Amino acid sequence: MEQSFNKVLVWLKGEVKTPPFSSQARIEVGYLLRRLQQGKSLSMPQSRPMPSIGSRCHELRINDNEQTWRIIYRIDEDAIIIVDVFAKKTNKTPENVIKRSQQRLKQYDNI
Repeated sequence: MEQSFNKVLVWLKGEVKTPPFSSQARIEVGYLLRRLQQGKSLSMPQSRPMPSIGSRCHELRINDNEQTWRIIYRIDEDAIIIVDVFAKKTNKTPENVIKRSQQRLKQYDNI
């Protein structure tokens, strides 16, 4: 018999609440995170790999009413690590977000 288990969510930084997220965007984030917890793979347009941050790192892409949100996460064997939540304002992920995410993951891995 196949055993079903959900990966835990580990929040290193950020939160998803209304406001600033709309209720619809918050529901979408919850749905996508649940799929990740269940071991499902996400791809564009919902998620894209972020090798510039590290292996197994991705960003969720949430289009809200007047704002675009990004959630940086890493898929570990037993957990989904939420590294950062931020409002996307430019086409390119800001360098400070990449560096900050790398530092948070390094600290997490050294615990």
